[in-house]
Amino acid sequence: MKIENVLKSLGLKSTGKPLLIAGPCVVESKSVVFKTCESLVKLTTDLKIPFVFKASFIKANRTSVYSFRTIGIDESLKILSDVKESFNVPVLSDVHSEIDTEIASPVLDIIQIPAFLCRQTELLECAGETGKVVNIKKGQFLAPQDMKYQAEKVSLTGNNKILLTERGTSFGYNNLVVDMRSLVIMKRIGYPVIFDATHSVQMPSAENGVSGGNPEFINPLCRAAAAVGVDGFFIETHPNPGKALSDGSNMVKLSKLRKLLTDIMRFNQ
Repeated sequence: MKIENVLKSLGLKSTGKPLLIAGPCVVESKSVVFKTCESLVKLTTDLKIPFVFKASFIKANRTSVYSFRTIGIDESLKILSDVKESFNVPVLSDVHSEIDTEIASPVLDIIQIPAFLCRQTELLECAGETGKVVNIKKGQFLAPQDMKYQAEKVSLTGNNKILLTERGTSFGYNNLVVDMRSLVIMKRIGYPVIFDATHSVQMPSAENGVSGGNPEFINPLCRAAAAVGVDGFFIETHPNPGKALSDGSNMVKLSKLRKLLTDIMRFNQ
């Protein structure tokens, strides 16, 4: 499956530039989601980049029980549905169970499997059976070549609309490292490869049960991934990351995204 075929299934035109999957970590409010999506639509239209909006309708894998998870599943999915209708863009969100998948799939264009859950066979099969594009994030614990087995769990449902996403590998405690070889290895599996720039600079649970991050490394890692020849980028962004309810320490400020994307395009192969 080529990225052009995936884009076509999403109603997007191939421009020869990598796909951008971007948005806030989680649906915080309708105002934040709409402000972010409006800016992203204008930016990607100007730069001629195919665009998918992302935001989680629930965060089920927080380290601490006190961390923000959702404003409500029904409300969050209604906001994502409104985004699709208002801005005419495909939307992505992650699911954590078969029940999540059944509830969210009527709204979503891309169903995302979180890295921690990438080996959950029933979840992958359920996502595949929806017929939607399935984005599988590589687990922080998984060898890139083993992603072929996770993709197969989806493809055996008859669904070949699969994306594979690199988001860093555990490197000791509270740290991640990106092995650029993994992008090449996953590409050989036969599906488009996405580079998750913002989660790759995360420092999991490094701040007393809350993830920290090193956002200064987002730009060089993106340029390296572009030079390798990835099919797209996953970038979490927010108008004010310092006030974001989840993953603010590793997000890109919305006003700085144009410069980052312009730099990426210079290295795109």
